[in-house]
Amino acid sequence: MSEEKSIWKKNVAKSSWIFALLLALVGGTVIAVIAGFSGMFRNEVGGFFGAWVALVVFIWVLVVFIRWLCCWRNVKKVFFGAACLATLVALFYAEENWRGKRAWEKFKREWEAKGERFEFKDFIPAPVPDGENFAMADVVASSYEYILTRDGKKVPYEKRNTNAINRLDFGLANNDLERATEKVVWTIGATTDLKSKLAAFETKTNLYDPSLADAQNLLRAMEEYTPTIEEVRLAGQRPKNRFPLNYDTDCPAAILLPHLAALKRVGQVLQLRALAELQNKASDKALADVQLSTRLMQAMRAEPFAITHLVRASMLKRALQPVYEGLAHQQWSDNQLVKLDLELAKLDFLADCKWIMRGEVGMQSGVFDFLKQQPKELANFSSDGNNNESAGISRFVPAGWFYQNQLRCARFVMLNDLPAVNTDQQTISPTINQRAMQAWGKEMAHSTPYNFIERILLPNFNFIKFAHAQSSVDLTRTAIALERYRLAHGNFPESLDALAPQFIANVPHDVIGGGPLKYRREAD
Repeated sequence: MSEEKSIWKKNVAKSSWIFALLLALVGGTVIAVIAGFSGMFRNEVGGFFGAWVALVVFIWVLVVFIRWLCCWRNVKKVFFGAACLATLVALFYAEENWRGKRAWEKFKREWEAKGERFEFKDFIPAPVPDGENFAMADVVASSYEYILTRDGKKVPYEKRNTNAINRLDFGLANNDLERATEKVVWTIGATTDLKSKLAAFETKTNLYDPSLADAQNLLRAMEEYTPTIEEVRLAGQRPKNRFPLNYDTDCPAAILLPHLAALKRVGQVLQLRALAELQNKASDKALADVQLSTRLMQAMRAEPFAITHLVRASMLKRALQPVYEGLAHQQWSDNQLVKLDLELAKLDFLADCKWIMRGEVGMQSGVFDFLKQQPKELANFSSDGNNNESAGISRFVPAGWFYQNQLRCARFVMLNDLPAVNTDQQTISPTINQRAMQAWGKEMAHSTPYNFIERILLPNFNFIKFAHAQSSVDLTRTAIALERYRLAHGNFPESLDALAPQFIANVPHDVIGGGPLKYRREAD
């Protein structure tokens, strides 16, 4: 009798497995057909078959699992296993969070003892009185008020004034003005062909007079910009600078910088005006426009953003073209040269380079603090374009991993980037810079839990543009001192040593390596 019972149970078990398989086949087929007719598969044959197989397997596993759960003993096993798994997961998260936070705080204490700062708030420019603030002048504020209020609040999209006029865009197309000013030729010892620059103002053909020189036609085309330029010049007399950026945003990466494009455009217009004024024999006006260009560069200097200082370097390159042409044609007086040197002496792109490296670390810390609170926002920093997938995964990232990534970012800059720039000796080391770039490549090579965010946020500092900017300043100041010597003595000196201290306090050296500048007198 017992044997028959055993056989019966075996038959029932077999029939249950068969029933589960049939249910899976029927259910999978029905769902796959409905999905196919709804157009869910791009590849009709392959997509349908793959979905059908997946559905059949899924339903079959589900039915078998439910049948298995019908035994109370198995249910207890599931609960026990789930409890063990939950305990292990909790221990894993607690350990990773403790270890990551501990490592970051230890690193932070060590470097703060050396004078470094890691909080983004430490890099935000201090508030200044509105009446003394260049950025609060009406003409300057017109460049950002459509998107930011004067107290640094982001204007909601639906409340933006679509009729607001940015007076610093001068009504010129970006591409036209960029094309007119992009070719800077002082680096090859050439002067500007103003005829080619008139193309940016082709809509003003009614102002073109073939009987006038190109410089005069260019000045006529830009004459309507004079009131705006003069307002900017008046604003430049205010002694302090702080643009009202939305520094109080939860994530520093979301800070808006609408003023950069506006000030760059003013610099482009000033470059063209100064070049035309020099060719029109009006060196005083050209000097005033060059001085205003350097004033605009200084207005942004306190900002801790790399892009800000790259814009400043671009503005410098353009501003030096009229300085060079005035030197090449011996148009500057000694008094004008003294004023130009005073303006250029205020520029220190190597100090700015170290400032933005530290500022970037502070901004990264702010971003990491934001991500610890809002891990799902990591998807917005994803470089793979799969934001939905990144958002789903980021919800389960332990906070300790954010600390570990934050630590690696800050440590990389402190150990690899900062040593390349020596502000005391005014030098940049190509060797250290090269090592830093190689180390950056290694950091980017493989993704781990401790660097997967670092690989998105860690900037690749290339110091070439800052070295070029500072070299340009130093070479220009040296050329100014040489011209002042020529005006005083009728010829150029035998060596640069003769320039100091009468014509320049100290002769600059090569920022690459610190060696002396190369100098020789030509036959003329």
